[in-house]
Amino acid sequence: MSEPIQESHVLARGFGDPVHDAQSCFRILLDALSRPGTQHTFQVELDVEARRRWPAAALASLLTLCDHSTPIWFQKPDASLEDTIGFHANAVATNDVKQASFAYVTDGTDMPAPDSYASGIPTEPENSCTVFIRVDAFAGGRRLNMTGPGIEHSVQIAPVGVDEAFWQLRADSPVQAPLGIDCYLVCGETIVGIPRTTRVELI
Repeated sequence: MSEPIQESHVLARGFGDPVHDAQSCFRILLDALSRPGTQHTFQVELDVEARRRWPAAALASLLTLCDHSTPIWFQKPDASLEDTIGFHANAVATNDVKQASFAYVTDGTDMPAPDSYASGIPTEPENSCTVFIRVDAFAGGRRLNMTGPGIEHSVQIAPVGVDEAFWQLRADSPVQAPLGIDCYLVCGETIVGIPRTTRVELI
């Protein structure tokens, strides 16, 4: 599930309407975290080459959230994506996952454990990492049962392409909100939020 490694370099175009598209995407990102486990679809214009290379949901999210003060950790080297985000959002990449404000994981079967990312400190819980994980589908994988704020009773998803060990570690870790990491699963134009306040159980 890793990104293509033989691609030529490209600097992809950003949002067609930067202000309104970013506002629209930001609302979707907030809604996804406020309603964990539910699918939300981005409907913004991105160029054809960008959609071919990367999930539209991932690119739209990074263009919306990143800036010069938010280092990004890329699991797999991708000069085109790094340069595209850097050009349009003035963001910089970091090789230290613990220093990253955002992380983009393209291979969930070989990703760092949940405690590898910054989780904030009591006086600065906002200094935590938001992790975007590329998945193949939201159904067909290991089933997860989620409960917590924003979920009336419980919600279940079964994402394809994330190592079961990651979910087990996430399940075994007590919720310590406001500390912790927020996760988004991305597939094509669709995104699912799993905030730090959500309890995850493997079923």
